[in-house]
Amino acid sequence: MLLRGLTMLVLFQLLGTALNHLLLPILPGPIIGLLLLLVFLIIRGEVGEPLNQAAGSLLRYLPLLLVPPAVGVMVYAGAIAADFWAIVGALVVSLILSMAFAGVLMQRLIKRHAPPAEES
Repeated sequence: MLLRGLTMLVLFQLLGTALNHLLLPILPGPIIGLLLLLVFLIIRGEVGEPLNQAAGSLLRYLPLLLVPPAVGVMVYAGAIAADFWAIVGALVVSLILSMAFAGVLMQRLIKRHAPPAEES
């Protein structure tokens, strides 16, 4: 079961990478693969046990994937310090835009799933 789920994840990543090289050089291949996986799961209507088990197994090792970026931050601390205010500004603007988008999206989803109002 685990092998089936991992195979599915790798196939979608490979498909995304192929589409990246052939058609969409703007988006990274793994992002295209994730979008294709999302569309596939929406059409299918359920995640399924093999994919669920594979994702759970990979999440266990997620902290290991965060070590290389942390090391990169330490190595390039001088360059980051030189552009500190630009980085802080970009982070603040992206945080505000993300929160506004999430708020608007949540309000629309609440309205969509609310029971219809009774007319009297």
